[in-house]
Amino acid sequence: MANPVTMPNISDVDELRDRYAYPEDLRSPWLRINFVSSLDGARTVEGSSGGLGTPADKRVFGVLRELTDVVLVGAGTARTEDYGGARTNETRREWRLAHGLAAVPPIAVVSASAKIDPASRLLTDTSVPPLVLTTSNADADNKRRLADAGATVLELGADTVGTDAIVETLDDLGLRRVLCEGGPTLFGQLIADEAVDELCLTVSPLLIGGSAGRIAVSPNASTYPMARAHVLADDDGTLLTRWVSARPRR
Repeated sequence: MANPVTMPNISDVDELRDRYAYPEDLRSPWLRINFVSSLDGARTVEGSSGGLGTPADKRVFGVLRELTDVVLVGAGTARTEDYGGARTNETRREWRLAHGLAAVPPIAVVSASAKIDPASRLLTDTSVPPLVLTTSNADADNKRRLADAGATVLELGADTVGTDAIVETLDDLGLRRVLCEGGPTLFGQLIADEAVDELCLTVSPLLIGGSAGRIAVSPNASTYPMARAHVLADDDGTLLTRWVSARPRR
């Protein structure tokens, strides 16, 4: 059996684009999840994932955002990681436009309560207004303040933002190449609802210990088979893994 771990030129953006390309001719949203963890499974260092990042992880992170139609994230992770809008440069803008994508992907934030600070970087440090995926029973003042700050506020349910509603809404908006960057609760919800098409997991060459949680949490455990697409290794020990669902698509 061939060694599944390869050491490509991770600085070659074109090669990374090819390796992480979404399936062609998507007829429904493809949910790609992206996380980084330590060797012992920690998803954060002192509350943030930033301490786990490596140069190779950052390069892949940039390519994943370059390839996507929309970045999906839970409100808790957006607050913890101090999210702003997706960053780009002229080269990436030109590449995206040449490949039928918008110049910059929007951030779509899942928040049943719409408790998002309108003065946060999500709304003040972005070139594209965010989408707020919330509920009809969320506080009306919260929603009004976010809309006044420029967000597109979408009500997807009465009390909860369900997976089917997220997928249908993104599909209606023509946003089928989805990059979900967490957090663990949102990832756990997607696993429970059998909606994960792909996981891109970077394993950082660090042992952390401590009490950091896992990359996915949910009330009940379930088995979700995945098939290995690739494992890339950088010289510093970083492993860049890509896994695709072994289940038939919904």
